[in-house]
Amino acid sequence: MARIAVGGFQHETNTFAPSRAEYEAFEKGGGWPGIAFGADVAPAVDGANIPAAGAIRALGALGHRTAGLAWAAASPSAHVTREAYERIAGEIVRRLESEGPFDAVYLDLHGAMVAEHFDDGEGELLARVRRAVGERVPVVASLDLHANVTRTMVERCDGLVAYRTYPHVDMAETGARAARLLDATLRAGRPFAKRLGALDYLTGIPSQCTFMAPAKGLYETLAALEAKHGATLSFTPGFPMADIADCGMAAFGYGADEAAVGAATRALHGAIADAEGEFALELHEPDAAVLRAMQRGEPGRPVVLADTQDNPGAGGNGDTTGLLDALIGHRPEAAVLGMLIDPLSAARAHEVGRGGTARFALGEISGVPGRVPLAGEFTVEALGDGRFTCTGPMFNGFRMKLGRMAALRSRAAPGVRVVLASVKCQAADQEMFRHLGIEPRRECIVALKSSVHFRADFQPIAREVLVVRAPGPALADPAEFAWTRLRHGVRLGPLGPVFAGA
Repeated sequence: MARIAVGGFQHETNTFAPSRAEYEAFEKGGGWPGIAFGADVAPAVDGANIPAAGAIRALGALGHRTAGLAWAAASPSAHVTREAYERIAGEIVRRLESEGPFDAVYLDLHGAMVAEHFDDGEGELLARVRRAVGERVPVVASLDLHANVTRTMVERCDGLVAYRTYPHVDMAETGARAARLLDATLRAGRPFAKRLGALDYLTGIPSQCTFMAPAKGLYETLAALEAKHGATLSFTPGFPMADIADCGMAAFGYGADEAAVGAATRALHGAIADAEGEFALELHEPDAAVLRAMQRGEPGRPVVLADTQDNPGAGGNGDTTGLLDALIGHRPEAAVLGMLIDPLSAARAHEVGRGGTARFALGEISGVPGRVPLAGEFTVEALGDGRFTCTGPMFNGFRMKLGRMAALRSRAAPGVRVVLASVKCQAADQEMFRHLGIEPRRECIVALKSSVHFRADFQPIAREVLVVRAPGPALADPAEFAWTRLRHGVRLGPLGPVFAGA
């Protein structure tokens, strides 16, 4: 039986986004559990589809004891502030040094964290952890599918294991796979061989969905290669909104046989390279998307519109109103948009009260150029405290604390409703609507501030899903970002233009 330290520090950083992640963002969690320390780590994540929860359960089943360090996560945004990074990373390292010795370390990381003072947030953390425990103590981490994996990350730990689904329905399962790799490393008594291969093109996150080609087939190939070569493999399509040198896709693997690990990783890398052109995805403009949805959507089989460029799960603040404006302008019979993150409007709705009508100026808080709040009269249909437990495949077991919530109905377009929340979180679970008495499947159109995660819970009820390019900071086409620090030679999209420097 080994004594294993367990910690986590998750943030997905869109360096082009309008607001940074301060320590308070990690305290609130943005849909994730808030910061927890020591013995509080396990209860904080227990029962939820979170990697640390899966790892803790698996390590216990394998006969090991776990000791909590610190666990923290915040909604995606721009850079993690220096203060937040140092407080959280510092606490993880302090507890490693003061409460050791430990036989091994498991960390629940994202892999695409950029801090104000470090481009490679996870690489820096892993380097500090390695210095704290020494070279002989195994260190293994789980990663998000959208990790931008760096050579430092690979060099400073003994194993990295990434999600294989997007929507991320396998987060807890990935934690368990990381735990099994850590157990195998302990039993081997030595580090496994490892191999990393980076790809030279970016792709927008909507096209990374594992429900469809080419990602679906690539992960099937990954599983076949694992079985053939006896290796533990990962493919991370990357988070193409981080202006750092190492932004992009990667394939990597671990195993006892160095030659087998190399062969498996090279084969996976080659399959990803060959699939480049298949990652192209059709994007729809707001007016065209609404008109098409009005023709095809019906109660029981709504058309789902993904407001991808204002996705809070990719660094948007969930407060732009371009798609809502198109809905009101075309006056569909039964449409709902959620969640618009606007704490002031949500508070005003609570002041007005259920059944009351008032003039609101909705959204556009984060200052996207050329955008102003959407003004109009709305009736307050429902109010909520934002406390509920999610039931969908992605956020199953997440105990939400989204602050004041409200459902408003437009007076100009009575068939259009909008769901307001006060704490940033992407709309990826039907309970976010049911909390306010709205049953999504009864609508003709459901518009969601999300890119892909919504598909786990909403695609089964949808007649069709349209990815919409409405205004927002989480651009669906990587070529539209003003890159400055990306490594030269990377293609800014599938078969797209080559980045040759700022």
